Amino acid sequence: MTLLVATTNPGKIREIRLALRGAPVELRTLADVGPVPEPEETGSTFAANAAHKARYYAARAGLPTVAEDSGLVIDALGGAPGVRSARYPGKTYAEKFDNLYRALAPHPRPWIARFVCSLAYVEGPASVTVAPRHQTPPAVAFSCEGTIEGDIAPGPRGANGFGYDPIFFYPPYGTTLGEVTDDDKLAVSHRGRAFQLFRAWISAKSDSTSRF
Repeated sequence: MTLLVATTNPGKIREIRLALRGAPVELRTLADVGPVPEPEETGSTFAANAAHKARYYAARAGLPTVAEDSGLVIDALGGAPGVRSARYPGKTYAEKFDNLYRALAPHPRPWIARFVCSLAYVEGPASVTVAPRHQTPPAVAFSCEGTIEGDIAPGPRGANGFGYDPIFFYPPYGTTLGEVTDDDKLAVSHRGRAFQLFRAWISAKSDSTSRF
């Protein structure tokens, strides 16, 4: 089965390819389907944004589509940056880190935090009834969520990973996620856990279909 992975983020694509190794899918990315304007992410939850992106890209690409929405949730900041993680103030992640540390400075450590990844899978484009304006949004056939608990390190550490990985300290490893290999991160990360659940589901679905 050809599967569209609805992201342009190279770090996410790399992790998703690793997580779906051996799954009965042939992966495509948005770079393979031509220019498609990005949808506006207006959901108040990761799950809502993931479902919206999966429906949007499936309808435009005409392919089974998996999308995810993920981010960093910090308890001391009331859950920020949350669904706005990618849009948190700062042109670079170094600037975002500086802004987060300024916001955290009045709060005592530890700064408890978690990464969250919500995943949604849509099997195909919208069905059309009478006219295109009456399209029925495609249903989400599978959804799940993965999390990883930790806290914010006193300062960025590590050059691996991407995004907020260098400031996310994972106690069982005794390191930030910016200091571990892709495979070690994937084994415990929010995105790894979500896509491992999806891999198990899509593999079981393929097995049951092939028996008939």
